[in-house]
Amino acid sequence: MTYEQKIKSEMDFWRFKILQKPSLLSKMTDKVQKKINSYIPDKVHNAITVAIKQMVKGVLFGSTFTTSKPVIDLTLMHREALIKQKITNYKKTGAAEGGITGAGGFLMSLADFPLLLGIKMKMLFDIAAVYGYDVKDYRERLFILHIFQLAFSSKEESKNVYLKMQDWDNKAHQLPTNIDEFDWLTFQQQYRDYIDLAKLAQMLPFVGAAVGAVANYKLIEKLGKTAMMSYRMRYFSPQSIVLSHESTSDFRLEKGN
Repeated sequence: MTYEQKIKSEMDFWRFKILQKPSLLSKMTDKVQKKINSYIPDKVHNAITVAIKQMVKGVLFGSTFTTSKPVIDLTLMHREALIKQKITNYKKTGAAEGGITGAGGFLMSLADFPLLLGIKMKMLFDIAAVYGYDVKDYRERLFILHIFQLAFSSKEESKNVYLKMQDWDNKAHQLPTNIDEFDWLTFQQQYRDYIDLAKLAQMLPFVGAAVGAVANYKLIEKLGKTAMMSYRMRYFSPQSIVLSHESTSDFRLEKGN
């Protein structure tokens, strides 16, 4: 079995999990989540909302995460070997950060949200670069935000995002130039609801450090896997096209060789 055949089978299972109907457990979890959200102080919700809003603006308009240049002259297998190592490193960084802020109590745990967001977004920009994509192109940044949304949304919303991401290279050149049209409100609400259940216990005394470390590790792991699957989906798309001269990458050219 070739490497491409192997990852195609992994993609098939991943796609099945995304598109299958929500289970009874998933529906119950959503109800529990909404109930828990009603007990969380408004200042916590507000802090998360502000952090996410600023992150989205930073990704769309800023240059904080645009330090990595597209990687060239590597096979898909070699790219993904590098990416897996990067994900491992980011998981360790996130776990350490979560443990420190979790040990600091409630106020320090509030600081964890923007810190963790920064770690996650930096990882996504690095992953995009290793796959050969130029994140200076705002359409690539939008794709990164879709990856983030796909990883941290409800079952139903994840399905909707996945469908939007299909055949991305063919759709991207038709995207409007006004990036204000991105629905950041739904984005932040879905992310906030997703992580609240996982991160709430981080604010508890005595167990906060352990919970923070494990939660951050798992959240980054999930995001890394989602990113790999998303870029694999683009790689195998029959309609894959080069968006611009600047974003041309040998990653896409490998398919034609």
